[in-house]
Amino acid sequence: MAGKAFGLLLSLESLQRHSKNIIFTGDLMPTVNAGQRLKQKFKNGETTYGLWVSLESPSITEMAATVGLDFVVIDTEHGHLDFKEVLEHLRALNRSSTAGLVRVQEIEQGVIKRVLDLGANGVLLPQIKTAEEVERGVYFAKYPPRGFRGIGGDRATSWGKNLMRARTANNDTLVIPLVETVEAVKNIESILNVPDIDALQFGPADLSASFGYPGEWEGPGVAEEILRVKNQIRLRGLACGIMATDSINGKMRVSQGFQMIGIASDCGLLIRGITDMMDALGKKVDPGVWNG
Repeated sequence: MAGKAFGLLLSLESLQRHSKNIIFTGDLMPTVNAGQRLKQKFKNGETTYGLWVSLESPSITEMAATVGLDFVVIDTEHGHLDFKEVLEHLRALNRSSTAGLVRVQEIEQGVIKRVLDLGANGVLLPQIKTAEEVERGVYFAKYPPRGFRGIGGDRATSWGKNLMRARTANNDTLVIPLVETVEAVKNIESILNVPDIDALQFGPADLSASFGYPGEWEGPGVAEEILRVKNQIRLRGLACGIMATDSINGKMRVSQGFQMIGIASDCGLLIRGITDMMDALGKKVDPGVWNG
């Protein structure tokens, strides 16, 4: 018995010596840095897949992590999600390898700081037009000396018990501008010169509206413009993202070289599943219901 106890003691000492660089949670499961994992996939040229979430149930995000998606984008620019609901979505990603990204409603210091303090791995910056706007978004998302993010006793620092996290957080936090305006297309080269952005994401519907075709996913000439700008982005070694409209479109986007594929939104998947099932059962959904 004494020999077994001595052996256990030696094992614990060995574990202590060899695990100084590993952070353990309460149940001895190593913490996965999902943000750094996603960044590395971008750098490796891998294609990544994610779900956009605008409904309030964190179970949706938990399912996305369970099936192994690379990222979830929690959309607070549109829809009704508040900070409490964002927090629950991020909690659903605990100990998973799925990165939690938040599309903020505007490039504003308090908003960006708060979602990162809630535990988001990164932010998507909406409706950008200039390099100066993108630089401001990076500045708000990074701790000093790169930026102006404050250090608080919140989830991001394990409620103040892991302030050292601030030393590495800048390397882990993703900043992804959204190309949704004519101005962003015109200024793409200067935008690409902004340090510390990790990818750029297209918003085809907003870009079409900006080109004068509201209500169209890709208006006349917009599809070609997206591919042209995508090539500029990829030449700079940055990942480029877009939402797929269905599986066929998704395969096309992969073949076109997009690395960050949104497979769908949660509400879109639900509506598609319902309507497909109703069609299969001979009870088609009246298209007019969407125009009420």
